[in-house]
Amino acid sequence: MTERDALEAFDPILNWRLLKGSHAFPGPDGGTCINEAAVVAAGLPYRTIRATEDCPPCFSRPLAAYALGLNDAMPEAERQGLMLFVLRLSGSADRPEIEAARTEFLALESVRRILPPLLDRAGLPALAARCETAPDAAAARAAAVTAEGQSGALSHAAAGHRAWVVGAQASAAARTATAAIRAFSDPRCAAEVAEGAAPFADGVWSTALAILDGAMEIGRQAPAIDVVSARARLDTARAQAKT
Repeated sequence: MTERDALEAFDPILNWRLLKGSHAFPGPDGGTCINEAAVVAAGLPYRTIRATEDCPPCFSRPLAAYALGLNDAMPEAERQGLMLFVLRLSGSADRPEIEAARTEFLALESVRRILPPLLDRAGLPALAARCETAPDAAAARAAAVTAEGQSGALSHAAAGHRAWVVGAQASAAARTATAAIRAFSDPRCAAEVAEGAAPFADGVWSTALAILDGAMEIGRQAPAIDVVSARARLDTARAQAKT
């Protein structure tokens, strides 16, 4: 198969419609979350996925958790970008130390790349720079803790002066920093960082997808799934839904 043929075969997969939440069975236009679509594309028995624990054991838990968090947080149009990862989840599970490294990467890059623009908007440019240049996970987490405290204090002060816009931005920064802290132990919270920043900063969702791509480069790569076979499985699921 030529590269052009592969791209043409993959195009219908990109047209599979991703939806927020879990689904008992895909609808005629798709109608699943990203992990459920990955189950279908890999030829595994279909299952409803409400949480990461519902994913097949061959799915990396941190990758699946972050993807699921993005799936449920993204607006409709942005969510479809997750389909680029549909063939990369099944078979990605790896050793505990690799999964821990993926979790750390998701949290670290969320602090470095997603939190800073929000802190800038909240009037904390020095803290934004500290997050952006954090050399390692420990420094990034410490910066997020400081961001949580300073943003919270700024929000409180703004409320006292009835500076509602400033207060809203600072409050969002505080909540997002809290999610960033938690992301170092819970990869789904890394998706909450993107969710918290998206209303206040441009390009957050594309950055989140780039972070997911980087995390997928760590450790075991999902075995190649024939695109034509994946397309056939998705088409079969659509046909079954129509009947």
